[in-house]
Amino acid sequence: MRAIQFSDIQTIRSIDIPAPAEPGPGQAVVKTHRMGICGTDISCYLGKFPFFDFPRIPGHELGVEVVATGEGVSNVQVGDRCSVEPYMNCGECYACKRGAINCCQELKVIGVMMDGGLCDSFLIRADKLHPSPQLTYDQLALVETLAIGCHANDRGAPAKNDHALIIGMGPIGLATLEFARLTDAKISVMDMNPDRLEFVKANYGIENTILFTGDGSEVDQMRSITDGGMYQVVTDATGNQHSMSNALNYVAFTGKLVFVGITTEEVRFRHPVLHRPEASVVASRNALPPDFTRIISLIEQGVIRTDPWITHRTTFNEVQNDFPRLIKPETGVIKAVIEVS
Repeated sequence: MRAIQFSDIQTIRSIDIPAPAEPGPGQAVVKTHRMGICGTDISCYLGKFPFFDFPRIPGHELGVEVVATGEGVSNVQVGDRCSVEPYMNCGECYACKRGAINCCQELKVIGVMMDGGLCDSFLIRADKLHPSPQLTYDQLALVETLAIGCHANDRGAPAKNDHALIIGMGPIGLATLEFARLTDAKISVMDMNPDRLEFVKANYGIENTILFTGDGSEVDQMRSITDGGMYQVVTDATGNQHSMSNALNYVAFTGKLVFVGITTEEVRFRHPVLHRPEASVVASRNALPPDFTRIISLIEQGVIRTDPWITHRTTFNEVQNDFPRLIKPETGVIKAVIEVS
């Protein structure tokens, strides 16, 4: 059976693996149709992601088809199109017992800590499948990215008329934006790339776009937007330690900073920047099962439009050649999708 593997840093190869076993109780075999390429995949490929080891089959943003089910499976049936919740939690640790299965102490994310879906088919827990009779495989492959943004927005919890800033307009920043706009907060976005800011203006009607130049002009613009008060909620989706270290400067008094991007480097700031405004700093990791259900419903209702998202495509046979190109910022990729079958 075909699979694509990250075998070493910046090394991608095609391999043959055994077909999945027959599903046991509570399990399903799924066929992969689509895989989204995300920032985590890029960091893994570059050897920069903290929870990743080589060699590994990537793939956690997936649109799949159920081809077999095991005993006791009732939430899906053969032929269902599904999104995959890729977080394999233990169900027994302190975090799981408190309902925080997104940060299970024994968590294994497929495509990161265990082999993922960039293969013809694979075995998975059936409770991690979220079906939709309406969504396409393209749309289903986007649900996990959107779920990361949904959870990040919930962690920040901007209220109506709050000023909310999202830093970094890659897929995770855009996913956070999708849910921030549903709160009726007053949204600003910031990025170093003017093309991404134009994308946000054109597709989301966000007028408060801030080009980060590093010369301090962005702070003046923020003060003008917020009448000097700065932002009740700031979400940093960059995964860049310099941006993350600087982000507290944009937080209003008693405001909140959410780190949804991840870095292996130190994030540093002087304590008074946190203490004086009595700010809160929180992390946002992965997503929760209700996020997937909510997102599928919102896409089905047309509340979330997925058509602007996918800007580039490749196929299973071409991904070895295309992947190094698709991860370069100058390519202009918002979201690239691999057509596996």
